[in-house]
Amino acid sequence: MTDVSTETDQPTPPGLTQRDLDRALAAIAAAIGEDKVATDGEALADFRDPYQFPGSETNLPSGVASPSTVEDVQAIVRLANEHRIPVWPIGRGKNNGYGGAAPQVRGSLMVSFRNMNRVLEINEELGYAIVEPGVSWFDLHDAINAGGHNLAASIVDIGWGGVVSNTLDHGMSYMPYSLDQASHCGFEVVLPSGELLRTGSGAMDSNPAWPLYKRGLGPTSTELFMQSNFGIVTKMGYWLMPKPQIYMPLWLQLWDDSQMPAVVDALRGLMLDGTINMRPQIVNTLCVASMLTARADWYDGSGAMPDSIIDKIAKDLGIGRWMMRFALYGDESVVDHNFAKLKERFESIPTATVTGEKHGPDAWETLPNPGERVQIGVPSMDLYKMAGWSGGDEGGHVDFSPVVPMTSKAVKAAQELFSSMCNDAGFDYIMGMLPINARSAAMVNMIPFNTHDEVQVEAAYAHAKHMVATAGKLGYGEYRAHLSFMDLAADQYGFNDHAQRRFNETIKDTLDPNGIIAPGKSGIWGTRFRRAGFPHQ
Repeated sequence: MTDVSTETDQPTPPGLTQRDLDRALAAIAAAIGEDKVATDGEALADFRDPYQFPGSETNLPSGVASPSTVEDVQAIVRLANEHRIPVWPIGRGKNNGYGGAAPQVRGSLMVSFRNMNRVLEINEELGYAIVEPGVSWFDLHDAINAGGHNLAASIVDIGWGGVVSNTLDHGMSYMPYSLDQASHCGFEVVLPSGELLRTGSGAMDSNPAWPLYKRGLGPTSTELFMQSNFGIVTKMGYWLMPKPQIYMPLWLQLWDDSQMPAVVDALRGLMLDGTINMRPQIVNTLCVASMLTARADWYDGSGAMPDSIIDKIAKDLGIGRWMMRFALYGDESVVDHNFAKLKERFESIPTATVTGEKHGPDAWETLPNPGERVQIGVPSMDLYKMAGWSGGDEGGHVDFSPVVPMTSKAVKAAQELFSSMCNDAGFDYIMGMLPINARSAAMVNMIPFNTHDEVQVEAAYAHAKHMVATAGKLGYGEYRAHLSFMDLAADQYGFNDHAQRRFNETIKDTLDPNGIIAPGKSGIWGTRFRRAGFPHQ
C-alpha cells in the first residue's frame, strides 16, 4: 500500500485528520491484505466523475479497497466503523451520465468489487443466476454461453456495466423480466455493523427459494437496499429467460414530430394487453444521430441545433423524427399474430411505419445491429459512441430522468417543457423515453458537452440542476439522480414536510449510527453528517 502520509494533497473525510485516515487505511490493509488497498494517484484515477472538467473534481476518494470475499467486505465495514471513515461501494463504476465512480463525500474510501466478479451459479431448470457485485453484463453473458445454457439475460445498452450495481440503482434493461425491474430476487447484504443479512426467503437457512421467491415472512426488506446506503450487497439472484423459438427485433419510424404522443397512447394499450411484453426505447432524431455520428458532422454553431438541421439529419440518415426500438419473443405463430396486430395499430398513426425480421437463436450473436443484439442479451460497447456527440473523445453528458405517466397528454406536456428548457439554455434536446411498465415511463434527457470546455461543463451541470428544480415544482421526480444533484433531486420529494426523507434518515441512523456507508446516497445522510453541515447544495 502506498504511504498516504507522503500524499500532501490527500483528501480527508470531514472530521478526520490525515493521521486518522492513515491509521484506518493501515488497519484495513492489515486485515484484508496490503495488495487490496491502494492510495496512489494511478489507482484512484478511475474513481471520479469522468465528465467533470479536468482538474476541477471535488468528489475525490482517499483510497480504494478491493475485497475478494464477503469476509473482506465485513472486515472493511467493521474497521471503517471503528475509525469512522466513510466508504463508497462501487460495482463497476461505469454509470458515467450519473457521476461515474466518484464518491459523494470527499475523502471516502472506495470499496471496489472488481475482484468479486464471479457468476456463482446458473440454474437452467429454474432460470436464474447468482452473481457477485463485480459481475459485468459481458461476464454474465459469457458464463451463460460457456455453460451451454438455453437462457438469455436482460441487459443494458453498454456491456461494461455491472449487473448488481445497475439493478440496485433501478437501472433499466429491455427483455420481458426487465419491466418494473423484476429480474432481481434475493440479496445478501453486509450491514453497517459488519453483520451478514439475506433478504426474502434467504432469511431461512438453506432455503432453496431464496433466488426464486422475492418475499419471505414479514416485511420485505429487499427494496430497502436499492438506491440506499443501508448496507452493501455482496450477492444477488438474477432471473434469466429461456431462449424463445423466435426473436423479432422491431423498429418504428415516425416522421411527423407532432404524432409522438399518439405513439405513446398506442404503445400503452399494446403493453397493457400483453402484445408487447418488454421495454421499448423511444428516441428522438438527435439521440439516434448521437449513436451514429457527431454534432460537428452536421452543425458547428453555438446554442441548440436548429430544427431545420434536425430535419436534414432525419432525412439524410433515414431515421425520422422519432424511432422506437422494441421486440417480440416466443413461438413463431404467436410472434406473427402479435406483429400483425401491433403493425396495424401503429401504422394507423400518420407517418408511422413498423418493420422487423424474425431470427432463430443461431443468428442472435451475429446480428449486425447492436441495438437488436442488446434486446436478446448480447452485450457490446458499440452504442457507447453517443457520449461523444459534443466533443468527440472528450465528450460527456449529464442525465436528467424524470418519471411521467404513459399518456399522450402527460408525455406531450413534459416533452414541451424539457425541450424548451434545453433550447433556452443553449443545449441540444436529446431524449430517450423508456417505459418502466405499461403505465409509467422515464424520460431520459441527455445534456451533452465537451469535457475540456470548462464553461460548457459548468453550464451543463447548472442546466441539469435547473431542470431538476423546475420540473420538481411541477411534480416530475427523477427515477435516479446524478451524484452532483442527488440532494436536490431528493428534496423534490417533499410530501408532508419530507416524510420520506425523515423515514430514510431514521433507518440510516438506526442501522448505521456512524453514517459510514455511502453518505449522501440518494440524499440520505446520517446524523453525524447532518450535524457537520451536509448536504451542501
